[in-house]
Amino acid sequence: MVCNSYLMSVIVQTGQIGTILTRGRLHLRSAARTLYAGGAGLTFPCNCYFRSSTKMMVDSGAAASQGPVVHKFPEKDAGGYVSGGWKSEDGKLSCGYSSFRGKRATMEDCYDIKTSKINGQTVCLFGIFDGHGGSRAAEYLKQHLFEKLMKHPQFMTDTKLAISETYQQTDADFLDSGRDPYRDDGSTASTAVLVGNHLYVANVGDSRTIISKAGKAIPLSEDHKPNRSDERKRIESAGGVVMWAGTWRVGGVLAMSRAFGNRMLKQYVVAEPEIQDQEIDEEFELLVLASDGLWDVVPNEDAVSLAQAEEEPETAAIKLTETAFTRGSADNITCIVVRFHHDKADRHNPDLDPQACD
Repeated sequence: MVCNSYLMSVIVQTGQIGTILTRGRLHLRSAARTLYAGGAGLTFPCNCYFRSSTKMMVDSGAAASQGPVVHKFPEKDAGGYVSGGWKSEDGKLSCGYSSFRGKRATMEDCYDIKTSKINGQTVCLFGIFDGHGGSRAAEYLKQHLFEKLMKHPQFMTDTKLAISETYQQTDADFLDSGRDPYRDDGSTASTAVLVGNHLYVANVGDSRTIISKAGKAIPLSEDHKPNRSDERKRIESAGGVVMWAGTWRVGGVLAMSRAFGNRMLKQYVVAEPEIQDQEIDEEFELLVLASDGLWDVVPNEDAVSLAQAEEEPETAAIKLTETAFTRGSADNITCIVVRFHHDKADRHNPDLDPQACD
């Protein structure tokens, strides 16, 4: 079934014009699945295209030296499943995502994908946010984290510092945004920021990011679990306890040691990210970000093998999501697959940047 509605918006800012084009295309995969208009925030320069399999919200931000411009459209939530993808015009980078409610009664996963020009430099941002105790925290991160990051005064000059400070400030802002004593929800965040050919991966919680390099799966984040020796020591030094309650939990409650939100455990459950950075070269093939609904049942090596078998990142993301569900994942399942396309001629020319997004 195809929806022939088109939505176009043009963002104009000082010395720059960006075009956002979205096209909805609905698919009925089975009687058991219903479409979910998940929360994606997408911004594309005018030389990128975007293809989506559902009606969705576009939360777009184009950034220049004076800061990003954000344009938003209404989101429709039909519950169930969403996938889509985009590719740069020059074919150097492509991305696909897939998000499935799975066996859960509600959808608490969110994701965000943005690309922009900042001071003439191409920047791409990918994020997975897995909420717990509700979707409010994950939705807040989808709406604000990358927007705040691109506005950080040192984003381009000291990206690691900007990411660390933005994570923790966004956590504080989220806690200030709502003080309902009966709600204490939170969210993970696993993000990848590509500035030219330099990749920064930041993680809070048990979502995960891996990369395929020369066919090998390499984790770029380490899950924040309470029984991790360094995390347990940090929690206990702050006066907290880690105990077994079906799994290892902070205070017998939360099964992760770092998260956004979780006001009642904030002294122990911090939102300080662990950050890894890499220079992307011709050996880097795929980047996979996903919520634990995937990683609980799909090992890193399997994820790379499954994704590499598909030419299109969107197809790879769908395959990963479906594989996790088939293997018995009881959680929401969301993943993003980014493929790096290296031109052979570029490999021998150091003046060309094979990882530029446009």
